[in-house]
Order: sequence, then structure tokens, then C-alpha cells
Amino acid sequence: MANEELQNFLNQLKTNSKKLTRIIIIVVVVIILLNSWFIIEPEEIGVILRLGKYNRSVDPGFKMKLPYIEKLYKVPVERQLKQEFGFRTVKAGINSSYSSRSYNNESLMLTGDLNVAIVEWIVQYRIGDPYKYLFKVRNSTKTLRDMTEAAMREVIGDRTVNEVLTIGRQNIANAVQVTLQELCNQYQTGIKIEQVVLQNVTPPDRVKASFNEVNEAQQDKEKLINQAYSEYNKVVPRALGEAKQMIQQSEGYALNRVNRAEGDVARFVAIYDEYKKAPQVTRQRIYLETMNEILPKTGVKYILDENATGVLPLLNLDSKK
Repeated sequence: MANEELQNFLNQLKTNSKKLTRIIIIVVVVIILLNSWFIIEPEEIGVILRLGKYNRSVDPGFKMKLPYIEKLYKVPVERQLKQEFGFRTVKAGINSSYSSRSYNNESLMLTGDLNVAIVEWIVQYRIGDPYKYLFKVRNSTKTLRDMTEAAMREVIGDRTVNEVLTIGRQNIANAVQVTLQELCNQYQTGIKIEQVVLQNVTPPDRVKASFNEVNEAQQDKEKLINQAYSEYNKVVPRALGEAKQMIQQSEGYALNRVNRAEGDVARFVAIYDEYKKAPQVTRQRIYLETMNEILPKTGVKYILDENATGVLPLLNLDSKK
């Protein structure tokens, strides 16, 4: 009896062992399958290492890898990333909220004329080369942050405080972007810098009042300069127009006088040519024309024969005509 019970127990144990083995095999297969398949999102690239060595990169979609032998890194190559300096955004949106903590260790900058400015900025970038981003530089994000701060301090240090606070902001952002991209290429970070934006540039709190006064004085200066240019634009063009008008009138008068003189000369030459053809006739005509102009102005005229005598009593000498 005891032998039968023992035999039954062994048979039952054997049966249970087979079931347990099947369950373990099924669980192992499920785990392997679950660790073999993965999904790469549309904005990502998958980088796979096999036994710690780079093996391949995979595009978005359902993919498969060897479990426990291959390791997957997902890199968001299509997503625009950013780093903030001098401030931190707690909640982004229409009404963004920012951290109240001070980040003066990042934002306090020394300018080229030995003044101090507080500069807050953002760096926007994308991951252009996932392999370089993951494996060429240890902690690429931290390295980018250090390089950005160094580039900004270098550019700010080459400019005056007035440039930093007023007209030179865009030039500073462009210069930092160029310098930062060169450093990223040099260190092979695989990062592409898209934009550097200066968010807020202000003087330290202790000198804000004086700086505001300087700004107001500069604005007044520009206002007076603009007013002077306005008056200049009113007076000078009008004077230039009047001068041009007088010059044109003088040129027209000169042209008129020259044309009239040339006409008189041509008329005289034409008369002279006709005179040479018949000088006696011309003399007679000129004489008659001259007498015709003179005689009506002489009053009463008496024409006497040079041989006549005793005519005085016949003349009415008392007459005023």
C-alpha cells in the first residue's frame, strides 16, 4: 500500500514537473518576444548596440532586436530641444510660469568695458547625428550647456555694456550661434544649433536707476536728432528746388537772348546781302523810311524852291502850326 502511494506521488510529481517546465518555457518565450519587439516613434531614430558595440540604426516603425544581447537607445532626432540659461520654465503655455530661484551664476556677465549685465537666453537645437550624440562625447547635453555658457561669456566679453543692453543683442545671438556650432562640430557632439535667443538683458538691480536715466538721455538725443533731420528735410530740399528753378530760368533767359541775337544777326546779314546786290536802291529806301519816321515829328514843314524870291510875305509865320 505504501509502495502504491509512493508510486502515485512520484507520478504526480513527474506530471507536475512537466507542466511546470512547459509553463517556464512559455514564460521565457513570452519574455523573449516582449523584449524582441519595440516601436520607434516617427520623430525618433533607434540606435542598437550588440554586446556593447554599435551595430545599426533603425527607422521609425515596429522593429525587432535580440533580447539581452542587443540594447536599444531611442534618440528624438526630429524634435526641437532647448536649454534655458539664467531662468527655468516651470510651466509653458500662454501664461508661462517661471522658477523664482536665482540663477545669477549663469546669467551674470562681464562686458568688454568691465561692466556687468544680467543675460538670460535660450538655445534651441536638434540632434543631427545620433551615433555621435550617444558615443562620441560623454553626456552631450551637459557638454552643450558648458560650451554654450562659455561661448556667451566670450562674445559678451568683446562688447560694451551699451551694445549688450541695447543695439547689439541680435549680433550677439548670431555670434554665439556660429561659435557654438563650430564647437559642436569640433567635439563631434552630433548636435545642430538652430537658434540662440536672448530672452532678457538687464543691468544689475543696483544700477538700474542710473541705466534708465542714461537710456532716457539717449532717447532724448535721438529725438532731437530726428527733429533736426526733419527740419533739414523740410528746408534743404526746398532750397535746392528753388536753386534749380533759378538755374533753369537763367538758362532759359540765356537761351532766349542768344536765339534773339542770332536772329538779329541773321536778319542783318540777310539785309546786308540784299544791300550788296543794289546799294543805291537800298540807300534810297533807307532814306525814305528814315524821313518817314522823322518828318511827322518836326511839326510844320515848308518846302521852297531854291530859286524862288519874295515868298516870305506869303508865309503865315505867326501861325503855331
